[in-house]
Amino acid sequence: MGEKLQFTELDQYLFGQGTHYDIYRKLGAHPVKQGKKEGVYFAVWAPNAQAVSVIGEFNDWNEQAAPMKKAGPIGVFETFVPGAKIGQLYKFFIVGMNGEHIYKADPYANEAELRPGTASRITDIGDYKWKDTTWMKNRQKFDETKDAMAIYEVHPGSWMKHPATEENEKGFFNYRELAVKLAQYVKDMGYTHVELMGIAEHPFDGSWGYQVTGYYAPTSRYGTPQDFKYLVDYLHRQKIGVILDWVPAHFPKDAHGLANFDGTAVYEHADPRQGEHPDWGTKIYNYGRPEVKNFLIANALFWIEECHVDGLRVDAVASMLYLDYGKNDGQWVANKYGGNQNLEAIEFFKHLNTVVLGRNHGTVMIAEESTAWPKVTGKAEDDGLGFSLKWNMGWMNDFLEYMKLDPYFRKFNHNKMTFSMTYAYSERYVLVLSHDEVVHLKCSMLEKMPGELPDKFKNLKAAYSFMTCHPGKKLLFMGQEFGQLREWSEERELDWFLLQEQPHRDLQKYVSDLLTLYKKYPALYAMDNDPEGFEWINANDGDRSIFSFVRKSPTKRNNILYVVNFTPVDRPDYRVGVPKKKQYKLIMDENGMTEPKTFKAVKQECDNRPFSFAYPLPAYGVAIFTY
Repeated sequence: MGEKLQFTELDQYLFGQGTHYDIYRKLGAHPVKQGKKEGVYFAVWAPNAQAVSVIGEFNDWNEQAAPMKKAGPIGVFETFVPGAKIGQLYKFFIVGMNGEHIYKADPYANEAELRPGTASRITDIGDYKWKDTTWMKNRQKFDETKDAMAIYEVHPGSWMKHPATEENEKGFFNYRELAVKLAQYVKDMGYTHVELMGIAEHPFDGSWGYQVTGYYAPTSRYGTPQDFKYLVDYLHRQKIGVILDWVPAHFPKDAHGLANFDGTAVYEHADPRQGEHPDWGTKIYNYGRPEVKNFLIANALFWIEECHVDGLRVDAVASMLYLDYGKNDGQWVANKYGGNQNLEAIEFFKHLNTVVLGRNHGTVMIAEESTAWPKVTGKAEDDGLGFSLKWNMGWMNDFLEYMKLDPYFRKFNHNKMTFSMTYAYSERYVLVLSHDEVVHLKCSMLEKMPGELPDKFKNLKAAYSFMTCHPGKKLLFMGQEFGQLREWSEERELDWFLLQEQPHRDLQKYVSDLLTLYKKYPALYAMDNDPEGFEWINANDGDRSIFSFVRKSPTKRNNILYVVNFTPVDRPDYRVGVPKKKQYKLIMDENGMTEPKTFKAVKQECDNRPFSFAYPLPAYGVAIFTY
């Protein structure tokens, strides 16, 4: 229960500048005491409203019972409702500019009614006692350019389910149940981070959480905001980082949401050529409006500072950067220079990333950006966008195209696997195999692989080994680690029953071995962004579809030599050229971690190098050595 609140002149000034970074502590609903009276302080920004009142369970939804006062020229309305209590539902009743009656959920609410209900719920977000002090202290030292990052992408509603009951039709795990189960699994597998999809409140399950109506409210599908904090807290105590999907690119038109908030375009552009995505049927934020920018930047800070989240993966960045994204001629408006770059969105990103990362050392901002926009991970002061990392969509497309091919045709497409190294240092990358690749008839990862089922498993192991040893952080979507056969659907849990079968268990164990290896050897992550850290041994062995390269450690010790054969043909006479006349210790092959076996390099020319050693490379063979 806080002390008396009001929206002061300073609040107005900062909000009007777009720099009120704690605005969520003022706007929304906050349990407070005024004099001797306990109740709730409500505040909402509705700049063009004629009148606003707050309606809810505390006043029988009476539109006249709790009128709100305008707190100054910026258009914030506020009131104190004595007797309003935590847990009660409420909405804002707005009389629009033209006298229309509008009922809106609170944009700054910290909790929402369970869908299909659309009201906001009063809660006190400050009453959670955190226990992750050690993690938060150590987090400040985390450096995504030098530390390992292996991310497990999870949709909480479909990772694992309970049998459906009347009370829990969808069988959802709540945040607290999920915390225990997920932490155990992620630890056993060896991931460093979890990326959660669909946490902010959204009306429609089938949007997977990408159509957000409650930006400041963890979805009530899985429990309360306090329960969500428990999930983050618990994962932290198990030494697992938490990244959230964050959607500042668009918002839905639902009547209770942000669209046409006070009868006018408040959060979006009034001109549909600037304010709508024709393909998605959604609204686009007006990034040039300080209060809107403020809403979004403070929201990013809310998740990171209030909920202790370790980073945000920013969805659909490209759709924000280009004014003509997904639009035909006549559907968009050029910028003042006549170009298609969204200058306001560029400024927004620079501001966002500078503030979030400047205030929270050791956190990450990750861009899902699908074009070749320059300097996405460059510093804002050098005209970059200021992100920490960027999803490598180019690598993903080429890699999947190659892996889908019948092995016979791979020799004609050898460059698909080598091309990514020509631009590997232009940005700081995450290699991703995300949810987007296993939906909409694209097939699961296992089903994309060529051949009969045993071949599919061999191909997938070889593919994952290549991904693990290639420069860049790693992300795998849930289910890919054990060879889910069906495409992912948010309606059902993963096919865990597959783990009763040996090939699926073997694949799961293999991925876990790769992750163990990845975290153990700095050669595989510490020089991701340094061209000195990578060297091809042979990038041109297309006829045999064999790739070999070296990853170097910053200490020059325990470097990694990687060899893979992407065909079903045994190569008993294979030799590999090596950088030095040393002993090379085999630590992993196509069956997983192995008893170390030593190979001695001799003076024999191979791969244009003076030294080499023989290694009989089996069909779909993988060989990872240290030296």
